[in-house]
Amino acid sequence: MPIRQMKESAEQHLVIKTHLQNTMSQAQKQHKTAQNGKGPPPHQEPQNTKPHSQVSPPTKNRGRRRGRGGRKSDQSDVCMRPSSRPCTVAHKPVNQACALVTSNANGSVGNGHSLSQMEMGFPSSSKSLSFAPRPGYGQVGTKCIVKANHFFAELPDKDLNQYDVTITPEVASRTVNRAIMAELVRLYKESDLGMRLPAYDGRKSLYTAGELPFVWKEFKIKLVDEEDGINGPKREREYKVVIKFVARANMHHLGQFLAGKRADAPQEALQILDIVLRELSTKRYCPIGRSFFSPDIRTPQRLGEGLESWYGFYQSIRPTQMGLSLNIDMASAAFIEPLPVIEFVAQLLGKDVLSRTLSDSDRVKIKKALRGVKVEVTHRGNVRRKYRVSGLTTQPTRELVFPVDDNSTMKSVVEYFQEMYGFTIQHTHLPCLQVGNQKKANYLPMEACKIVEGQRYTKRLNERQITALLKVTCQRPRDRENDILQTVQHNAYDQDPYAKEFGIKISEKLASVEARILPAPWLKYHETGKEKDCLPQVGQWNMMNKKMINGMTVNRWACINFSRSVQESVARGFCNELAQMCQVSGMEFNPEPVIPIYNARPDQVEKALKHVYHSSMNKTKGKELELLLAILPDNNGSLYGDLKRICETDLGLISQCCLTKHVFKITKQYLANVSLKINVKMGGRNTVLLDAISCRIPLVSDIPTIIFGADVTHPENGEDSSPSIAAVVASQDWPEVTKYAGLVCAQAHRQELIQDLYKTWHDPVRGTVSGGMIRDLLISFRKATGQKPLRIIFYRDGVSEGQFYQVLLYELDAIRKACASLEPNYQPPVTFIVVQKRHHTRLFANNHRDRSSTDKSGNILPGTVVDSKICHPTEFDFYLCSHAGIQGTSRPAHYHVLWDENNFTADGIQSLTNNLCYTYARCTRSVSVVPPAYYAHLAAFRARFYMEPDMQDNGSTDGSGHSTKSTRAVGESGVRPLPALKENVKRVMFYC
Repeated sequence: MPIRQMKESAEQHLVIKTHLQNTMSQAQKQHKTAQNGKGPPPHQEPQNTKPHSQVSPPTKNRGRRRGRGGRKSDQSDVCMRPSSRPCTVAHKPVNQACALVTSNANGSVGNGHSLSQMEMGFPSSSKSLSFAPRPGYGQVGTKCIVKANHFFAELPDKDLNQYDVTITPEVASRTVNRAIMAELVRLYKESDLGMRLPAYDGRKSLYTAGELPFVWKEFKIKLVDEEDGINGPKREREYKVVIKFVARANMHHLGQFLAGKRADAPQEALQILDIVLRELSTKRYCPIGRSFFSPDIRTPQRLGEGLESWYGFYQSIRPTQMGLSLNIDMASAAFIEPLPVIEFVAQLLGKDVLSRTLSDSDRVKIKKALRGVKVEVTHRGNVRRKYRVSGLTTQPTRELVFPVDDNSTMKSVVEYFQEMYGFTIQHTHLPCLQVGNQKKANYLPMEACKIVEGQRYTKRLNERQITALLKVTCQRPRDRENDILQTVQHNAYDQDPYAKEFGIKISEKLASVEARILPAPWLKYHETGKEKDCLPQVGQWNMMNKKMINGMTVNRWACINFSRSVQESVARGFCNELAQMCQVSGMEFNPEPVIPIYNARPDQVEKALKHVYHSSMNKTKGKELELLLAILPDNNGSLYGDLKRICETDLGLISQCCLTKHVFKITKQYLANVSLKINVKMGGRNTVLLDAISCRIPLVSDIPTIIFGADVTHPENGEDSSPSIAAVVASQDWPEVTKYAGLVCAQAHRQELIQDLYKTWHDPVRGTVSGGMIRDLLISFRKATGQKPLRIIFYRDGVSEGQFYQVLLYELDAIRKACASLEPNYQPPVTFIVVQKRHHTRLFANNHRDRSSTDKSGNILPGTVVDSKICHPTEFDFYLCSHAGIQGTSRPAHYHVLWDENNFTADGIQSLTNNLCYTYARCTRSVSVVPPAYYAHLAAFRARFYMEPDMQDNGSTDGSGHSTKSTRAVGESGVRPLPALKENVKRVMFYC
């Protein structure tokens, strides 16, 4: 991490401030109670008054707040808004002094005051950084009980020992490693291992409950090689295994951590327990990541093109407030069907291959599908040797010959198999599989091979396969709960020899957890509608009798029809209906397009867009189009992406695409949803929180507050060189916090840290220039609101637990630097929250028969929040199910507050997050993830289309028949930057 140099001035700002063990001064406590100002409305949550377990060092302008008003400040508040929006704000920025963490001689964390320490700036190690502690528990909402798929695990009272394992010759396969260790345990358990039953991670570590009779020992293990070469009998291989004592896991440390007495998790002890509980399942099932699959758990379902779905379960040991917890969830994955290779190829191509020759495109598809796949031979009776496919021959089998001796005597593959194995190759027109390496590739006829069972398919599924897999995985909550309970019973942890050996006991009951159902927020619509405000019911509402609070005007629009099946009269009728719906919803929408609807071919998208753009400009005497409607075929390939790329990065056009099926079957619901999208793309607002315009949102309404959302999307499996795409959005209105501008950038393949949050570069004229997405969005906020943000709330999506420290250190530093580059000492307090959807915690109603405790789909009610029992022992996290289920089992979002300089209460951040979920612009439902994070995800996904065609590796061109790859230089990171968004596009919610 680069060390940041600080200016030597009286008011220093440091990059990061940690929560340190310190007490509040009496003056702060007194001020805190006096600053509450106007109280919350009747339905607003009371603020939690429980003391914070850890607080920041007292500074000139900081006060620990649990009430409603502004941050402690010695400046007077002045009115910055008209009386209709009576929000108050301090003119001057909040001075944010930050304390540097230093390590004392005794290892405790202290507060560094000297200038030399302050100049060091950023903590160089994650060990000097602690996440925000839980400030107490939420109280708002209707209390209820829910069940969670967490099973209490009793902590063992035995010493857990770790041993290092070295196997010579080195083996890459975990399966082979496990086979070697299983043989070692079989031979030596009762003698050299002192009756211990060790657990093994398949790599370098072995774990035991209690010590082995030795500190270091060498073993010789003989193993039959199942994957020997084609010629000769199976060979017996000898391995040297050295086991050496490494360390003893500190179970006392784990106990203290679970009791909340220590903040640092003992990862080694948790890892050992996880491996122990996975040992038996690893032997029984097919392990993939943290999940286990088997065709015996449930009959596999065909997905098409040679794939099938396997059912299984996810398992992970987690530290929680109730102690150790075993998280069990159901899982499904796509596997390659264990078919004869010829049958697999027939399914893959969707045609008979026995009598037809293969085309070049067929060969490419087969080679792509089978490369890396394990096959076993079927032409040698009981001998079922396995090989990994490396390629496909370009010639048919009948033309293949190879040398059989050093004199280069040639023999055909057909003759060889007949003479050697008595096997007659029937389908000699088909190519052979190549196995082995390129230097010495062996040929195997397709009809002599079968795909080995248990190989997960890791490449991209097509739409039909995804639909089929979702059908299998989609389970009602009651069914999922029953399957989870059956899995736990079937796994019989009480009979598991490894669990017994290590003294681990697992409950067979789902954890009962106290939860609360947060109230839905009131939404404000325009005064001219029949309904001026609205209280959503069970997470949803509609636009009937309501008008958008800020409906925009569309005077100049055009329509391109790319669908051959849609006649001009049908397209015209659709546009008329859409225009009427926009008007009814509160927009001003000219019913007539600038030019007549233009029909175009999908393969001429760029030509068509430029024609309509220039024709419209000519007609309006230089005034640009405000909106482009596009009618697309239902299956449109790259058309949608090409259209968005050209419109948003080349022409600066706001576009709305509609599929043919919706044009033919017009519904009011569809038109209403499209009108919502058009309005926000034009810069309008559909609705706002009533509390926002009444200035009653704690820690948002009191001073100008900007809310960020950030996400990084990575290329799919199998794409080894495509860049990752980062997106950041930020609210551009205050106090409404409803409109979000977005920026995107490409970065190194699979890089999770957002590289362009803040950056500097040297300009020959201006010298060192600052930039980056945070800085640009802060400037944009200032331009839009006339004020600079005095508080930052940052929702970060897509970060796994193992990356928490790294992401917080890097990205909080970037936020600090971006702020400081705008103005000396400008350091607004930051709250940094990670949003996780890819977890396996599921919440179920306590009583599925009680209709008052579930929504229509049988899921828990929207607004259900859990911050106890199954949450982190000490850190500030919670689960929130903010949406109503539609089908399947709802997945609550997991929010983890890593950093909090705004001193949110549990109620404050939970209610804010839940309320924001009702402001999502594209529908009249609360959504499952807080909108800024959702918008960032949409923007990042959109930006994949901006990659020039050869960057996408999809074989298409820029529309003129050639690629534009060389038009932009590769950046310092080696990644070609994305084309820049046009200014008018950046300012609006183009990604909706």
